[in-house]
Amino acid sequence: MRLKLLARLGVPPLGGGGGMIIYKTEAEIVIMRQNATLVSTILAEVAKMLKPGMTTLQLDQFCKKMIFDHKAIPSFYNYRGYPYNICTSVNDVVVHGFPNNKALKEGDIIAIDLGVTKNGFVGEHAYTFVLGNPGPAVLQLVRVTKDSLYKGTEKAISGNRVGDIAFAIQEYTERKHGYGVVRELVGHGVGRSMHEDPQVPNFGKRGTGPKLKENMTLAIEPMINMGKKDVFTEDDGWTVRTRDGKPSVHFEHNVCVKRNKPLILSDFSIIEAAEKTNPNLNTSY
Repeated sequence: MRLKLLARLGVPPLGGGGGMIIYKTEAEIVIMRQNATLVSTILAEVAKMLKPGMTTLQLDQFCKKMIFDHKAIPSFYNYRGYPYNICTSVNDVVVHGFPNNKALKEGDIIAIDLGVTKNGFVGEHAYTFVLGNPGPAVLQLVRVTKDSLYKGTEKAISGNRVGDIAFAIQEYTERKHGYGVVRELVGHGVGRSMHEDPQVPNFGKRGTGPKLKENMTLAIEPMINMGKKDVFTEDDGWTVRTRDGKPSVHFEHNVCVKRNKPLILSDFSIIEAAEKTNPNLNTSY
């Protein structure tokens, strides 16, 4: 969950954090990995059941039950007043979509973003699912956005800078493929709080921004639009949509900075394995 659009959300303007980066101990990283893996496990269970005709409110209640069954707390619920347990962003919704009673349909894409708090630390990430066949253009957007997450993540090594992550994502999505990289929303540090310094944008210059040091923990999360980068927030104060009405895709990993290779705390492999068992989901991208 990335929150930058509204001052009431408590996240400072991009580049103006002024806060302190919190480095984690190895023991704390173990806990964070367990929590991130729990999020992945829940998303994998969603992948097994997701189909046209379901509502996002059903998904919200399913995830809530799973979180509590694992003796964790939903990190999103009542965070700065957010009224649900997960974010469900369908088609042109970029992030922070409210679960509702509208049935999902064939050809929809849906990003599900959820977080858990357990043993004092947060794990939270997002994954975009494809229901049926939305067409080759949307499938390419999903593939490119997912690939860009890894292009950014591989830069999360000690000695690099935040701008190296940002540049890698922007270079691949915007400059190579012509997509819109959302400017108003960014990734962030994560730990005992859901949002810590530093902010991690998906656009920027190499060699700029805070220096990455070992045991920094980050939420890296490209939010990429098929059309232009421009977005707007609905009257509910949360739901962010593309201004041109074209689809947007969102993937997110929790990552620990290490010396030679980043440690990815979340686990997409179990989500991907579950996707393949569900004939309602398209994994051809």
